[in-house]
Formats: sequence, structure tokens, C-alpha cells
Amino acid sequence: MRFKKIYIELTNVCNFRCSFCQSSKRKKKFMSPEEFSAILFYIRPYTEYIYLHVLGEPTLHPQFCDLVKMAVDNGFHVNLTTNGSMLDKVEQVFADKLVRQCNVSVHAYAENIPSEQWKEKMDGVFSFAKRYSENTYFSFRLWNNGAEGASDFNEYCRNAVNSFFSTQIEDTISRNVKIQDHIFLQNAARFSWPGQKKLDLAHKKCYALRDHIAILCDGSVVPCCLDANGDMVLGNVFTTPLDEIINCKEAVEMKQAFARNEIVNPICKDCGFIL
Repeated sequence: MRFKKIYIELTNVCNFRCSFCQSSKRKKKFMSPEEFSAILFYIRPYTEYIYLHVLGEPTLHPQFCDLVKMAVDNGFHVNLTTNGSMLDKVEQVFADKLVRQCNVSVHAYAENIPSEQWKEKMDGVFSFAKRYSENTYFSFRLWNNGAEGASDFNEYCRNAVNSFFSTQIEDTISRNVKIQDHIFLQNAARFSWPGQKKLDLAHKKCYALRDHIAILCDGSVVPCCLDANGDMVLGNVFTTPLDEIINCKEAVEMKQAFARNEIVNPICKDCGFIL
């Protein structure tokens, strides 16, 4: 089995507090370089692409640059999802052309940065993207359509993009809007994480176990990148071979059910991420 990508959570610690994000009672942890190296070895037969994110802010990891270089040296393409607040501190990996794609969750600024600082912060990440876009794809995410107060903030972001890049984007509704080569504005509706709302879905398509899995910072393997609370742990990569984990009875039944557009795990019934 090959996956399109595997999510790796370097840490579940974050410097932002977002109302839309999943809360977790898991112990706070930073993955050690030794643990990360072991995970790279275990996943090598299964993918070439890793995404550094599940919960937490990856760039807070004190050895972030070393870990990214380790991944690239081992033949992986590195993708990053970040709130963008620490990009300047990890600039070296971009200067060294080690990051394939960087997704910046701009929608997080509405709740974590005072409005009078929005322009400075946005201009900062826009400038960063422009500086390194020759070798890295940048996607500025506004995953908050439909949320209360989002329309005004999104209009502000659109105007900020137009002002900085001299573009004429007219709305923030289209899914992907190209700003310039390798730089995009990505729009999506705000979704609810598993357990945040009572949805009681019976049918659903899902990427879980089909094109990706996620490995949490303690080595726990979960079916998807939205199980940030570790409610559906299939095993731990440090104690059980990954092949055994992804082919366990629970994983196989879940994957087969999703192929039929059905839900078998109760956690998935309350997940608002819809394809």
C-alpha cells in the first residue's frame, strides 16, 4: 500500500489559540530527532511526501530546520502547514530550497492578532512567500467561509492581497485563486473537527487510510489528519510494524466502509470535513 502523503505531528504545542481548532487532552510533547528519524525509516516504503502538521505549530519545534533537512536527505518531499508566526525563525530551510509547499493559515489571524497589526503581519508573510516562491509553493488559507464575522475579515485579506501583489481578486469564494506563480489564495468553508458538533452522519466519503494516515508526536498512528485528539489510534509506530498497523482489522473495516460511502467508526459520524 502506498499513500499520497503521511502527516507527521512534530509537536502538539501551539502559540495560537483558535476557537475553530481541535482541543486535546493529550500530553504536550515535542518529537525528538531520534523519534523523527525512526518514523522516516518506517514510512519510507509507503510514501514520498510528508506533511508536517496535525495539531500544534510545527515551526515551534526547536530543531525544526534540522528535522526538515533530515527528511529531505532521506528522500522525502516536505510540505508544511503553519500559522506563519515563526517563518522568519525557520527561514533557512526555505533559503536552502527544502520545503516543497507551505500552507499558511491566515484565517487564524482574526482571533490571535490585534486588528491594528493585521497589515504588518500579512505583508510579512506575503513578502516571505514572494521571496521564496521560486522553489516553494505558498497557499494562503482562508478556511472560514460561513463562520460568524468571516466575511469582513476575508474582504480585508483580499484587499491586502490586492494591495501587496497588485492583483484584482474580486472575491474570496473561488476555491483556489492564483495570485502569481507558485502563490495562491485558498478558500474553504469552516469545518468541525470530530466531536465538536453532533452531526450523526451515516454516509461519507473520506481520504482516511485511502491516501493518507497521520502519526502523532508520540508515535500513535491514526487514520486521518483530523484525529488530533487520538481517539482512533490504530497502534504505535515505535512498538508495532506500520504494515501491521494499517492492515489491522479496524483499519481494514474502516477503509472498506468508506469505499462504500459508509461510516463504521462513531468518531467519524461527528466529523464535519466533507469531500
